[in-house]
Amino acid sequence: MLKKIDETIAFIKQKLTKEPLVGIILGSGLGQLADEIEISTSIPYSEIPSFPVSTVKGHEGRLIFGSLNGVQVVAMQGRFHFYEGYSMAEITFPVRVLKLLGIQYLFVSNASGGVNVDFEVGDIMFITDHINLMPNPLIGPNHSEYGPRFVDLSEAYDKRLLSKAKKIARHHGIQFQTGVYAGISGPTYETLAEYKYIQAIGADAVGMSTVPEVIVARHMRLPVFAVSVISDLGVEGKIVEISHDEVVDAAAMVAPQLTRIIQDLVTEV
Repeated sequence: MLKKIDETIAFIKQKLTKEPLVGIILGSGLGQLADEIEISTSIPYSEIPSFPVSTVKGHEGRLIFGSLNGVQVVAMQGRFHFYEGYSMAEITFPVRVLKLLGIQYLFVSNASGGVNVDFEVGDIMFITDHINLMPNPLIGPNHSEYGPRFVDLSEAYDKRLLSKAKKIARHHGIQFQTGVYAGISGPTYETLAEYKYIQAIGADAVGMSTVPEVIVARHMRLPVFAVSVISDLGVEGKIVEISHDEVVDAAAMVAPQLTRIIQDLVTEV
């Protein structure tokens, strides 16, 4: 893996003129933020050595470098998932690359199912913690160059960034929730029994991404801010048949508000 990362970084650096400060991973239906970036370099994943390729609708599949509100950023327009058949090392490979390209903060977004009875479709949920129901991406040999063997996750999601995001949302009159995100493998949406289980163990929302990325970010000591858009409900009495297209559409509805929050948060850091 070390050799692959070195090769990937060398390839990308040839195309850059400025080092990014913030890395942003855009989830399903949330790619609109890319339209706000003054793009200096855009690289399709398919051209990047050792990079996976997005196979899911709503994940365009390119790495974007540029300026957002005057701050140098790199955005992943499309991410990778365990259910696509990638290993955990492959899913989280881009996080390690972004860190070694110079980012000092990682912002992550996703669309998820709400299991909190107080949630509604279209809610924005700032993630305060997670429950990992997938294989841990740090299983296997540890590369001490990147981080310690045993990683403390008592503050997986940076409290300072979370506080700033709350302040920004209130300033703009944007309603938000906070809660715990449960990460599962997918690609099936949950059964009623699974929704009840996920709610019972303390989660407020459930999705098929984010957690591996956050674990690897914290392994490399990157502060993380993460946000979910509630795209469907896993609450008894409110469960309806759901498709991926509907998830993307629900996320797109609140993309402008989420874009506003992330734009301002980039400036704040």
